[in-house]
Amino acid sequence: MTENIGTRTLGTTAPLTVSTLGLGCMGMSEFYGTGDEADGIATINRALDLGVTFLDTADMYGPFTNEQLVGKALAASGHSRDDIQLATKFGNERLPDGTRVGVNGKPEYVRSACDASLQRLGVDHIDLYYQHRVDQTVPIEETVGAMAELVAAGKVRFLGLSEAAPDTIRRAHLVHPITALQTEYSLFTRDIEDEILPVIRELGIGLVPYSPLGRGLLTGAITSEDSLADADSRRTAYFPRFQGEALENNLALVAKIKEIADRKGATPGQLALAWVLAQGTDLVPIPGTKRVKYLEENAAAAAISLTADDLGALDRAVPREAVAGARYGDMASIDR
Repeated sequence: MTENIGTRTLGTTAPLTVSTLGLGCMGMSEFYGTGDEADGIATINRALDLGVTFLDTADMYGPFTNEQLVGKALAASGHSRDDIQLATKFGNERLPDGTRVGVNGKPEYVRSACDASLQRLGVDHIDLYYQHRVDQTVPIEETVGAMAELVAAGKVRFLGLSEAAPDTIRRAHLVHPITALQTEYSLFTRDIEDEILPVIRELGIGLVPYSPLGRGLLTGAITSEDSLADADSRRTAYFPRFQGEALENNLALVAKIKEIADRKGATPGQLALAWVLAQGTDLVPIPGTKRVKYLEENAAAAAISLTADDLGALDRAVPREAVAGARYGDMASIDR
């Protein structure tokens, strides 16, 4: 039996209605330790049963295998394709062996990447198609122009950008309405509040926060570097917040969040997700997990209501500048 956690609408110029929370599928295939396809498919199917119908993947996850996993899950789910909002991305070009080629926003690549994603997913259209990273060598107008052709062809319904700067967003939106911006946003990452949030709200673009749980830090499940598997990318210098003194500092912040969560009868992760949801009805976080247990915990966050006192307590517990370490060790691919 399908439950219902409710819906929200991304964007006003080109609105797309999705579930109140989405599911990030990346970790089922790569980056956060070893993935298990059967567990991933079970998690996706449980998500759909809970009413978490907004699924997020990308061609570069795996690479390529995450889209295939999502496609298998959808085919076996028994749920109508019309009830699922499927988002994927292009632009971080990789070879089958995992080699990173670079960021590619060339029109011909946009078209070929979309066709490849449709084939791997086993569907005839993508609901929300993002440019994963902005290609600094290709005018955004050319990239979005090619994306708009995909909409006209019926292969894509709505367009999105990821980690794009305010000027890029404005220029893209002039070519074709942008429905959503996907970027990192959580209690641990709030810099978008300065310029990006005001711009997308001015333009009527929704926000899809990724890593709303601080790549797992905000769940309280990570207590030391040894909590992470050897193959987990968070153990590398690419994620400074998980290293040495920075990790100790950040875990102390999580302990403060846990105190507030305990008083609310919630987990730290649920409180962190409820905080994101409380920042506006125009945003839909996509916490990722590869386990049913954590999916169910995350979904329950949609029912948590935070008071002004709760929000104030969280602001005091985690001041914006209190988090130690940059969110990435290399920010070169982030549009500025």
